[in-house]
Amino acid sequence: MQRYDTYKPSGVKWLGEIPSHWEVLPGLAIFKENKERNNNLAVNTVLSLSYGKIVVKKDIDEGLVPAEYNTYQIVHPGYIIIRCTDLQNDKVSLRTGLVKDDGIITGAYLGLVTNGKYNSSFMHYFLHAWDITKEIYRHGNGLRQSLSWLDLRRLPILIPPIAEQTAIANYLDTATAKIDAAIAQQQKMIDLLNERKQIIIDRAVTKGLNPNAKMKDSGVEWIGEVPEHWNLLPYRYLFYNLDKLRMPITADQRSRNNPQYDYYGASGVIDKIDYYNVDDKVLLIGEDGANLLMRNLPLIYKAEGKFWVNNHAHILKPIRDDYDYLAYVMEAADYTLFITGSAQPKLSQSNLNCVKLPIPPITEQKQIVDYLSKRTRKIDEAISESNKMISLLQERKQIIINEVVTGKIKVN
Repeated sequence: MQRYDTYKPSGVKWLGEIPSHWEVLPGLAIFKENKERNNNLAVNTVLSLSYGKIVVKKDIDEGLVPAEYNTYQIVHPGYIIIRCTDLQNDKVSLRTGLVKDDGIITGAYLGLVTNGKYNSSFMHYFLHAWDITKEIYRHGNGLRQSLSWLDLRRLPILIPPIAEQTAIANYLDTATAKIDAAIAQQQKMIDLLNERKQIIIDRAVTKGLNPNAKMKDSGVEWIGEVPEHWNLLPYRYLFYNLDKLRMPITADQRSRNNPQYDYYGASGVIDKIDYYNVDDKVLLIGEDGANLLMRNLPLIYKAEGKFWVNNHAHILKPIRDDYDYLAYVMEAADYTLFITGSAQPKLSQSNLNCVKLPIPPITEQKQIVDYLSKRTRKIDEAISESNKMISLLQERKQIIINEVVTGKIKVN
């Protein structure tokens, strides 16, 4: 793609040089803060910010639910939403979204209404570039490193002529849609591979490797029949639960020690303030009921040595030397009947202790581990390749957005 004919210094470090005919204006010249609140509960379409998109929330009782929705802000198509809190603790999430539907969204987010002279889609792509380049993290203030309208109103915004804004927005809509479709295809492949892997694991840990073994009814629906000589044991007979041995640390302590240890969390994502430090070879399972019900892989994390873990994961040390087998069978287990709570379903420690697992003799456990290690190796390699491709596509998408909205390449 071609560049513009002439450039000039923008005066803004992360923007660098910009096309000579573009302007830089403060945020207050382009936006106003959305202050429309759902005071009379007139609107009931709840929206949420998810992976950089504003989506209609299908289940309004899922996740953190407010007592009332009268504190939510009313938004309309073209509004821009920014999640401005906890900048110091989360440098991974996408924090901006463009509203496509009429509805309400939490008042904890900053809602921006674009002046009619400017293209709201282009403005969102610009703020999205500000987010994905991590420039956003230089602007937070206060104890929790948060942003407000007072910060955004002074933010330098890059302004091409309106015709170019529209052309850029249309180009990026098309280009990113193609990349998103390619990412979705790779994710579909990962889902199919994970499903195939799960079937192989489920069969091995419930039926064993001997097709001629005499079977018995386990009395547990997800297990079905098991080899007659296998045991069925609840968690409390298989693990020491180390949850109570966690030592709370401050966010500052965690930050200073961050480079030294691996992170493990309830869903594989660390997004809380309070973390704990345990030194042991253990298995972790999250208490997040929604994750367990959806069977998102992996459910189980193998943690060795010293590591950080958030307070929403159960820490389990096997009583016997069957660490690898237990990781497989824990992954296969159905936790549905042991999850309680509707708004925030959880797997409590006491309920986890009651979940039964099929346990063969130790020699068979080792045979099953060897078998599964070999059978799933190629599947894991294929999943890894798809994940690499997704990362490359996401990186390509970010580069395109950043270079186009900052004028490094020209859209015809």
